[in-house]
Amino acid sequence: MTEPLRVLFVTPEIAPWVKAGGLGDVAQALPAALAQAGVDARVLVPAYRPLKSAFAQARRVCAFAAPGGALADAGLRLTDDPGVPLYLLECDAYFDRPGGPYQSPENQDWADNHLRFGLLSRIASLAGTRGFDGWRPDLIHCNDWQGGLAPAYLARESGAHAASVMTVHNLAYQGLFAPELLPALGLPPALQASETLELWGRISFLKAGLRYADGLTTVSPTYAREIQGAELGFGLEGLLRERNDVLTGILNGIDTRTWDPARDAFLAERYDASSLERKRANAQALRSELGLAARAAAPLVGMIARLVEQKGADLVIQIAPELLRAGAQLAVLGQGEARFENALRALAAQHPGAVAARIGFDEGLAHRIEAGADLFLMPSRFEPCGLNQLYSMRYGTPPVVRRTGGLADSVRDPDEAPPDEACGFVFDAPDADALLAALRRALAAFRDPAAWRRLQTNGMHADFSWTASAAAYLEVYRRAIAARDAARAAARAG
Repeated sequence: MTEPLRVLFVTPEIAPWVKAGGLGDVAQALPAALAQAGVDARVLVPAYRPLKSAFAQARRVCAFAAPGGALADAGLRLTDDPGVPLYLLECDAYFDRPGGPYQSPENQDWADNHLRFGLLSRIASLAGTRGFDGWRPDLIHCNDWQGGLAPAYLARESGAHAASVMTVHNLAYQGLFAPELLPALGLPPALQASETLELWGRISFLKAGLRYADGLTTVSPTYAREIQGAELGFGLEGLLRERNDVLTGILNGIDTRTWDPARDAFLAERYDASSLERKRANAQALRSELGLAARAAAPLVGMIARLVEQKGADLVIQIAPELLRAGAQLAVLGQGEARFENALRALAAQHPGAVAARIGFDEGLAHRIEAGADLFLMPSRFEPCGLNQLYSMRYGTPPVVRRTGGLADSVRDPDEAPPDEACGFVFDAPDADALLAALRRALAAFRDPAAWRRLQTNGMHADFSWTASAAAYLEVYRRAIAARDAARAAARAG
């Protein structure tokens, strides 16, 4: 019998314990989908306080004396989850802190992030050489800049066994640090060169992964094309074009157990595509919760996002008066730049009963907005994948999105798609006029009950589970392993 493929998934965050963005959701769901497909998948994640508390009984399996440079001593604990075990990387000096995975409680980046995630990458690379407690992966799957040094460390190991794949979840975050820090990471100063780690006069953890990994992926096919151009390449477009033969865009899936309106415990009333009339009870409950007027016939427009320009927060603020004049209500949940938070608070104060703005994040409220809203806004200037448009469609809440990244790959507009595929509204220009025009089309469709029900059910029947995405990752893994083997054979022959 063939042994299962062994994959170590390296991540700086994992839902539900430590989550700063979509990567946390992916780290929870993709390894589980791989395990369902027969992969021996395990996750390597720092032992932050919430994880230490959740897995206090995890057994100690490895210890590492400071593995190079100024990196600290570390250990590993292994959870006993029969589905996807977690390797918790213990180093209290780096990870046992208040705040989030990357920042202090005051939202300041930790000054030693290079050491913290340098250690994560270095330990991942050691898995690919000597393994952990008798388990050695065939492939190391690194994510974002925090795992970017692992392929570089692996490339310098003469006894490296594992191949590597690097996934970019957002190219804008590049892990840039002063080049003088290379020795502290156990890496030679010679790597401060444009053909290796140098970017904008600094060293980039992300560039290390893009340069040295055997395979590259990003989180949607459209984003894979976009990042090879100057507008969204952030200085790495040349390297990505150079390596485009190993670059694959794979649309993220969603956890269809957590995001299922038929069994969502956060909702006032559960429903599915055959009982969409029950969705109205969730709209009523959401209006009551947020202090919106009880206007059952008014279209309720929702948005859940980081309040930054990338997500189009400014565009929503600009069009809000016109949206209200069209008879709609607006419910926003998010946090971000103070100027956008304050503008939304002001809108809510100026339009009581018509606009609700909750600054912060609330998981339960996020589910209730997805279920209670009639329309969902995602006017992002760029969006590598996006998850909320997938949640929205599953909850029968057609999204209005800009044609970029994963939004372009997942939302089909009725002006462009067959009637049995249309599930939302898409616009092109990153400006308020284009967003407003798309919203007006959406509101016109909302007034046609038969057309609206068709949009809702199309979205609810679409398959955005992780099954297909996991199969695509398996193919990437096989190609990466084959590429590694071919490179080693060529090196031996030379």
